Amino acid sequence: MASGLTACSSGDEPGGTAGGRTALDVWLMRDSVSAAFQEEFETGFEKAHPEIDVRIQIQEWEGIGEKVTAALASNDAPDVIEVGNTQVAQYAQSGGLTDLTDQVAALGGDDWLKGLAEPGAHDGRQYGIPYYAANRVVVYRTDLFEKAGVDAERIRTREQWIAATRKLNQDGTQGIYLPGQNWYTLAGFIWDEGGDLAVRASDGEWRGGLDSPEALRAMAFYQRLQALGDGPKDSDEAQPPQAEVMAKGEVAQIISTPGGAGVVVQNNPELEGRLGFFPIPGKTAATPGAVFTGGSDLVVPAVAAHQDEALTFIGELTGDTWQKKLAVAMSYVPNKTTLAGAVAADPGAAAMAVGAANGHATPNTPEWAAVEAKNPIKEYMTAVLTGRDAKSEAAKASRTITTTLNSGS
Repeated sequence: MASGLTACSSGDEPGGTAGGRTALDVWLMRDSVSAAFQEEFETGFEKAHPEIDVRIQIQEWEGIGEKVTAALASNDAPDVIEVGNTQVAQYAQSGGLTDLTDQVAALGGDDWLKGLAEPGAHDGRQYGIPYYAANRVVVYRTDLFEKAGVDAERIRTREQWIAATRKLNQDGTQGIYLPGQNWYTLAGFIWDEGGDLAVRASDGEWRGGLDSPEALRAMAFYQRLQALGDGPKDSDEAQPPQAEVMAKGEVAQIISTPGGAGVVVQNNPELEGRLGFFPIPGKTAATPGAVFTGGSDLVVPAVAAHQDEALTFIGELTGDTWQKKLAVAMSYVPNKTTLAGAVAADPGAAAMAVGAANGHATPNTPEWAAVEAKNPIKEYMTAVLTGRDAKSEAAKASRTITTTLNSGS
């Protein structure tokens, strides 16, 4: 999709009118919509709302934080901006966003995915409206599962997953490729156990949670699973790219978004039709494994010139009709739990939707970005996987998280 693709518009200035119609400026991110979906949506929206000339500009993820920050501080910000769900808090803290709390009920907030809705709020007020979600699933080789006599549909619990992965480790097959620093996967196991990466006390102070009994149990499970493959203990899924590793060898499973399967096939076309998906298993068969919910929210800058029209746009794009179409077009998870059936025909997206029902977000504080920049979680994981004491290493990492989260308060 060409950068900066826009709907038809005149030469008027941002925030102005086009032929007597209100010109609504919208920033959406690269790959959040296809060119075909954008055209269909703009046509449908302007037919339903002929008084609005919607002008969508596609933005690049690289450098977007600085660009959004500058826009929010200016006098000519766009009317609607797509932002990563975990970025909402930092923009809201600055006072640059419109409080949309009174719109939650009208926009179907009772059914929103928790992993999108919770980080879209700040200090009890809603600033981000859930747009779409994506999360990790298990991408597996159907031929290797069949060869080992493993039925993926019967893997519903974490212990069943361990048993199946052990069985897959035969005849040169690596049961799972799991890098030692895949901390989003560890976070899911921590949430499964009832813990969290960090918790906020009644006095408002944050405390790192890696040394809780729940988080230590999660790390012990991660260690068991990681030991069933040959993944490096001192790097993450990007170093080397795990999809490329799966494409080159007899790797039975990786933990990835479904898009990882496309990268596998791109690097090894012989695996076309040999990849499947299932949700990350939970502690019990009744509940899928917890996952980090990535994705986007839509926000309205406080200085936006057309607040009412912005809400009309958000209502349409996040409403049931267009959410179903977006999910099918882009293989995303819709923003509401009640819309999961929209992707039933897409195996990867369907597996994501099951997991998204148990989706979570990182701690909802602007300072969490500083934690990820240092990332003591990765260092902690490598330390444990290379033989150091889990309890003492978890305490050390938790102290770093605590200090970082409270440094800006």
